[in-house]
Amino acid sequence: MQRSPYPYWFVLPAAVVFVTLFLVPTVASLWFSLTRWDLYTASFIGLDNFRQFFSEQNLTLGLGNTVIYAVLTSATKTVCGLLLAVLLTSGIWGQSFLRTVVFFPVLVSTIGVGITFTVLMHPTKGLFNVGLAAIGLHGPGWLTDASLALYSVALVDLWKGVGLATLIYIAGLAAISPDYYEAARIDGATRVQQFWRVTVPLVQPATVTVITLSLIGGLRSFDLIWAMTKGGPGFSSDVLASVIYKQYQAGFYGLSTAGNVILFALIATIILPLTWWFNRKEVDL
Repeated sequence: MQRSPYPYWFVLPAAVVFVTLFLVPTVASLWFSLTRWDLYTASFIGLDNFRQFFSEQNLTLGLGNTVIYAVLTSATKTVCGLLLAVLLTSGIWGQSFLRTVVFFPVLVSTIGVGITFTVLMHPTKGLFNVGLAAIGLHGPGWLTDASLALYSVALVDLWKGVGLATLIYIAGLAAISPDYYEAARIDGATRVQQFWRVTVPLVQPATVTVITLSLIGGLRSFDLIWAMTKGGPGFSSDVLASVIYKQYQAGFYGLSTAGNVILFALIATIILPLTWWFNRKEVDL
């Protein structure tokens, strides 16, 4: 019996979009990363852009900061999101209102959040340090201290993004049958034991989603960092995306395109094995 080609027509629009918006730009980026180019001409130089990228300390610093920022924001969103979700499904007073409060920052413009917290974290006039001074404490230079700037931005990223992680976990908790908790209580399990032995294993699909989305977002992060520090002070809070943008601004198009390829490879290198490992653990469970 001959199969009808009719169902494949449904795939065609998605295939055209994928090829046009992903495959072609990806191949073009790979080519331009091997050239010295401007808006009109391109000359092939091989791997020179990549050699230059890894030979300059300021550029490789952005690579290290990217990994630190992504891991830090992903880990804190996962932990805080799960704890908040457990709290907001425990039947506490004002539960619906608190869910709205936690999720609200997700809806706010990232640039707006960055500008607002830049004002709040001003070393002398910001509300944070003014409040600390009122109780006799000397506030740090949140965004002006090279050792704190990246972590200060990560803290703001946590405040803005934890609402989405919480929402995902709430959906995961809603899917857990109450029978598991009732059986655990009959066996004499405490609330802490129920959390570790019932809740944590059964929300693993939600955990996989939160970690994956947070890691990808952290590795690609640009707008919040640029709005708050522009990679400063110096290059202390530069990440790959801000390094790439600065190279484009300076007219080093080939070098910045090589940075894009490195960022793509970094995301693929981290996310694909992690996703495979998580899926394997789900099968084992």
